[in-house]
Amino acid sequence: FGFVAIRLRLPPIVGYLVAGILIGPFTPGIVGDIALAGQLAGIGVILLMFGGGLHFSAADLMAVRWIAIPGAVAQIVIATAIGAGMAMMWGWPLGAGLVLGLALSVASTVVLLRALDERNAVGTVNGRIAVGWLTVEDLALVLALVLLPALAELLGGRADATSMSMPELLTDLGLTFGKVILFVAIVMAIGPRVVPWLLSQVARVGSRELFTLAVLAIALGIAFISSSVFGVSLALGAFLAGLVVSASDMSHQAAADALPLRDAFAVLFFVSVGMLLDPSFLVANPLPVL
Repeated sequence: FGFVAIRLRLPPIVGYLVAGILIGPFTPGIVGDIALAGQLAGIGVILLMFGGGLHFSAADLMAVRWIAIPGAVAQIVIATAIGAGMAMMWGWPLGAGLVLGLALSVASTVVLLRALDERNAVGTVNGRIAVGWLTVEDLALVLALVLLPALAELLGGRADATSMSMPELLTDLGLTFGKVILFVAIVMAIGPRVVPWLLSQVARVGSRELFTLAVLAIALGIAFISSSVFGVSLALGAFLAGLVVSASDMSHQAAADALPLRDAFAVLFFVSVGMLLDPSFLVANPLPVL
């Protein structure tokens, strides 16, 4: 289906999404394993973000901060307001509208990074701004995921065990900020010293498969630690892992080894997204979706 999409002058991503729809549970015929597809897609997200980080440096991100930070914040605020306003026109409560608006306000880092990579635009000025912008959005999403459960009752949701008092909420936010800052500080302070040295030691052995394994272990390991220990998304952790490896003289070899695996698993990400789509919902709700 990716091939068909290209022949129709469409991005191959469209073909991958259609393939996912056809093997999803909402269409007749073969039904794929959604759980397995999601797990494989997670590896694709990590490798795709890791590859994006390989083409970047911390200096690139700092150079675009005066555009990326206010731009991302303004986009999140405006898009959230538009989404919430539309939802309230449909009769939704404020809380549900805010959730919809937040969901609409944060772009898919994986989709955009893939599109930039296909056009060889990741390293351009616009590409660096886009990636910096997405990084800010990812951090904002981490905070939103902390705030929404805590504020659920206030926004009209059901009261449950996640509801908390204001002091507890501020403490939770402080811990979240602290863990994100600590993770970034550790990775950016220690990583550029340890990871390049480690890759150079592995490269001296002369084993191609061992070097590839080391690159994958670094990408998956840092991403896993970011999520399980510090509460940072897998995607952001993998991106920072790529930034660390980009400081090594072995970065070009690392990119060449990770590229084939990245492309194969990234395709599965888009297929897994297609498997979640129910075409009948689009038919039943065309105007809200539009």
